[in-house]
Amino acid sequence: MLHHHHSSTCRHHDTAAAGKLAAELLDRARSAGLRRTKALENILSILVEAHQPLSLADIAESPDLTSGADKATVYRVLIKLEELGFIRRLGLHDRSTYYTLIHAGHHDDYLICTQCGRIQSLDISCPVEALEKQIETTTGFRKLYHELEFYGLCPKCA
Repeated sequence: MLHHHHSSTCRHHDTAAAGKLAAELLDRARSAGLRRTKALENILSILVEAHQPLSLADIAESPDLTSGADKATVYRVLIKLEELGFIRRLGLHDRSTYYTLIHAGHHDDYLICTQCGRIQSLDISCPVEALEKQIETTTGFRKLYHELEFYGLCPKCA
């Protein structure tokens, strides 16, 4: 069983803010060419409310998936959201994959245990942000982003 740990400094939206964010994401998804289905609405809401990475099973078995979409449908929607840059995939290739929203102007870095698969948000100021700015200045690239994942043994497995 994978254990999620998120720090108290994690973004906690109130329900209204979460609803607003889910609605914005839904509009963006429709603009990007996704059909507005109940499954898409449900999945975006579930990801917004989660505050942590979720597996396919977490989403497909969520009581908030009121559309009754099956696992295959949920998976297809997640693949599309990933292709469109709405979510990123985390985890080890031989284990369950986890999905997390990409927030403009905010990102989380993660620690992933190579033995039990536990994923933990890394609660430090990101050392790569200054480097990103330097790269933008020297290369002319714009809208840089990065995804940082550290792999190792969690305290339980070590």
